[in-house]
Amino acid sequence: MALSAEQGGRLAHLLSQHADRLTNRWTEIVGSSLRGRLSRAELARQVQELHRALIDAGRQGVSDLADEHGGELRAVLSELSTNRARQGFSATETAISVFACKDALLELMEEEKGDETLRDFVAFSALVDQMGLFTFETFVRARESLIADQAEQLLELSTPVVKLWEGVVAVPLVGTLDSARAQVVMERLLQTLVDTGSPYAIIDITGVPAVDTQVAQHILKTVVAARLMGADCIISGIRPQIAQTIVALGIEFGDIATKASLADALRHVLRLTGVETTARRPRRES
Repeated sequence: MALSAEQGGRLAHLLSQHADRLTNRWTEIVGSSLRGRLSRAELARQVQELHRALIDAGRQGVSDLADEHGGELRAVLSELSTNRARQGFSATETAISVFACKDALLELMEEEKGDETLRDFVAFSALVDQMGLFTFETFVRARESLIADQAEQLLELSTPVVKLWEGVVAVPLVGTLDSARAQVVMERLLQTLVDTGSPYAIIDITGVPAVDTQVAQHILKTVVAARLMGADCIISGIRPQIAQTIVALGIEFGDIATKASLADALRHVLRLTGVETTARRPRRES
């Protein structure tokens, strides 16, 4: 049963006439469900914003939340859902904040006399149900977006590009190298090469547990992309097990320099840059 224009007007009048009583009871119901996880002041502010948006929607005769006049109400619900998602609340806790309006209004409408009271409440309940579903869906989208952002941040944190000294950068890889992470590695390495003007880059795979055809292809693509930027790459961390796997898979690294350890790669780069790498022996005291 849709909320008619006449019912919307009566609803707006009721919400305005008993504003303090209704919002206080609404806040009380929601507060008990959140168990103190949100301050009373913040919760009251959210309830009052929803209350004002409902009054405006009733006055404008909003029968469906998707109506053009329902834009303000949708905006308030979206803000509530997004904030709750960021604060770590569940979708159910967020939806309850909307559905609690029914309980608060029912207590008020039970005192009203009139044949239209029940019909008004049923129509109003249908609108609140739409609001609750809209809140739930918006919350889910906000949480998915938040998780995606966090996953991207973790990818960036797990693929640091370190400037070792002038002209040399290194990418120490730890963990599984999938397509998404390989793309992040390539982008960050190329950007660092542009920012630093480094002609050499070390890609260390000591922390990569296994190298298969897909991982090898990701590494090769990164090396080729770096070469197009004018930088030579050295791959370090080729352990015996990884070397056997690469040979068994028939993967060709061509003329790409590979080293068993990061230390070997560093010595190789130092020779390329003309830096003396011979360790000095400690002088004996006479």
